Amino acid sequence: MTTPTSTTMKKLINNPDNVVKDALAGMAAAHADLIRVDVDLQLIVRNDAPVQGKVGIISGGGSGHEPMHGGYVGRGMLDAACPGAIFTSPVPDQMLAATKAVNGGAGVLHIVKNYTGDVMNFEMAAELAQADTIEVESVVIDDDVAVKDSLYTAGRRGVGATVLAEKICGAAAESGMNLKQVADLCRKVNANGRSMGMALTSCVTPSAGKPTFDLGGDEMEIGIGIHGEPGRTRMKLGTAAQIAELLVNPILDDLPFKSGDSVLAFVNGMGGTPLIELYVMFNEVNRILKGRGVTIARNLVGDYITSLEMAGCSVTLLRLDDELTRFWDAPVLTPALRWGA
Repeated sequence: MTTPTSTTMKKLINNPDNVVKDALAGMAAAHADLIRVDVDLQLIVRNDAPVQGKVGIISGGGSGHEPMHGGYVGRGMLDAACPGAIFTSPVPDQMLAATKAVNGGAGVLHIVKNYTGDVMNFEMAAELAQADTIEVESVVIDDDVAVKDSLYTAGRRGVGATVLAEKICGAAAESGMNLKQVADLCRKVNANGRSMGMALTSCVTPSAGKPTFDLGGDEMEIGIGIHGEPGRTRMKLGTAAQIAELLVNPILDDLPFKSGDSVLAFVNGMGGTPLIELYVMFNEVNRILKGRGVTIARNLVGDYITSLEMAGCSVTLLRLDDELTRFWDAPVLTPALRWGA
């Protein structure tokens, strides 16, 4: 038996320095019916923006987490997204340009994942927009129960609940809610959502050309961040049932969720895990929730917030009420998420 010794990076790219712009050009070519793309400024905007009288919603963050955020630009979700370099926050100029592009006179909501660079740059952009007489509200998402502080954050990281907030708030804005109402709804999603993830492998950023961290062939990391930040513990590989217990029970205990609750259960792939395994995980999540008296009323399974080609998954639970369920079910038409439209 021979042991592979090559560490050559294998990716479908041209120049590592141009990955984001090349991908944006591809999105523009593939989804011209839904979005317009400024490749140079790195902006993705819904085709009909700004929609007069409607609250605009933007988000953004480092690239490498596709389809978040650019894949969620369109009717019933985001009005614009600002992709930064791989795992790197976009800059305030991008966020300001996006804010101006979607301002239809009803104000703009910034949905911000709790990473230091994102928070700081969105704050600067909001101040600049307000100086330009655009009303802005910002909501920071911090749903990750794994760790309190990490390499990239003060406080909890913003992960899977971001996708749910973008969908629910996008529908609310589409329905005619005002800026304060949409922002309060976003805070409600964050308050009722909890997440935790794990990794089976590292990922390889194009600029580095090598794994972000070392993980043994028989090891897994529980509580990992979407940039490969360390989690709660590194341990020997377990079964899907064991992994689900390690992810779901801390989520249930943190809110805490209780018997009789109805939830949206979101089992997310990190980019390198096949769908068959995600459904195995969903089955285990369903088993645990049934045992705790929690009902899955809605679900989402697949790759929606990734970490390049990392193998692993995350679980997000959102406690639902009639309002959140109604806006989740509302029509959405984006490159990556669409139903009812």
